[in-house]
Amino acid sequence: MQLKNKHKPVRRGLALATASLLGVPVVNTANALQPSSEWEVDTSILFYAETDRVSLAEPIIRARKDIGDDQFLTMKLVLDTLTGSSANGAVATGSAQTFTTPSGQGTYTAGANETPLDDSFHDTRVALSGEWERPLGASTRAIFGVNASTEYDYQSIGVSATFNWDFNQKNSTLTAGLAYNADTVNPVGGAPVGFTPMPTFPSVKATQGTGLSKDVGDLIIGWTQILGRKDLMQVNFVYGNESGYLTDPYKILSVVDGTTGDTNSYVYEQRPDSRSRQAFFWRWSHMFEEDVFRISYRYYTDDWGIASNTVDMHYRFEINPRHYLEPHVRYYAQSAADFYHTSLIDGQSYDNASADYRLADMTDTTIGLKYGVSLSNKSEFSIRAEHMLQQADPSQVIGNQSAQDLVPDVTANMLTFNYTLQW
Repeated sequence: MQLKNKHKPVRRGLALATASLLGVPVVNTANALQPSSEWEVDTSILFYAETDRVSLAEPIIRARKDIGDDQFLTMKLVLDTLTGSSANGAVATGSAQTFTTPSGQGTYTAGANETPLDDSFHDTRVALSGEWERPLGASTRAIFGVNASTEYDYQSIGVSATFNWDFNQKNSTLTAGLAYNADTVNPVGGAPVGFTPMPTFPSVKATQGTGLSKDVGDLIIGWTQILGRKDLMQVNFVYGNESGYLTDPYKILSVVDGTTGDTNSYVYEQRPDSRSRQAFFWRWSHMFEEDVFRISYRYYTDDWGIASNTVDMHYRFEINPRHYLEPHVRYYAQSAADFYHTSLIDGQSYDNASADYRLADMTDTTIGLKYGVSLSNKSEFSIRAEHMLQQADPSQVIGNQSAQDLVPDVTANMLTFNYTLQW
């Protein structure tokens, strides 16, 4: 694909095309990019840093090759390096708390009135995926994919197939796809038995072994419609199911007195061994004289009791034929999982329980700005900066817990560099 700077509408066509599914025609077909090279390479690196918590560096390389006969091969390599501290699930108290590390070979301490954070958190993930896109007929295309990833305590391998059917003079596209992943969990120190006590160092925790399995399947049905020369709409429905070991082996809960809220002990969490989920997604893209506006809405629900709403907006402002700015705003709100408990009351029984704040009543607001510049007809550079604020509520506050910030806000800053080259 070649970007010709002398035609401003081509840049607008590119901006709109990138908002749609792979293989969907752009609104103004006269301005669509024409094949002029066999290779397209995207490289990017993301830096993500939560305040006093997890940090991530993620380089990505994606290469797409035209192999002739309207067929394409795409390869993608992702490297994740995570370091820092992660909330272990216990609540803050008025005195210092000492915890045994997941490996059972050491301890760490959270100070008085501090959220307990496990500072031994670190991991490196390598993920590789490939896709083969090919026509099946005059109006149908298929994309077959494989993927695999590995990290210290988690391995995944999967396959996928997506089919697109163009009709209505290629102004409409129906999409259907299937994906399946087989995952293996190998927690450090073994997978703890749910609700068993966290042992005091150097005791050994009760485990259910390693190499536990998890199966994930997804079905997607979509419709993309050109509404006019300047408008494109996309609607997707996704159904997914997960089964197997879905518990986070590194999360614990505080067991507290039902009157005072004081912590008596700690136990390992336990989540259900299955999860079905549904998501509805809608996106509209509008092309102005020079600029492009995109807005999307996503509704999600699952049988864990979580329901969420997401609104995402981008506005691409064309400064001139070579430079653009793109502000971004995203708002996310979810209800808590049925088994989310900030802490457990001593003496009560629970079928499942987790204090992971990501399962709580939560809102997430992200704002950002992207700047891009066309370096030549076949290369582009961009930089994007974003700030995220995540706020969650406790399931309940008991006695002395009112003096603590049980679920503190999480803030994060993200910086992404991207370079695209065609030849």
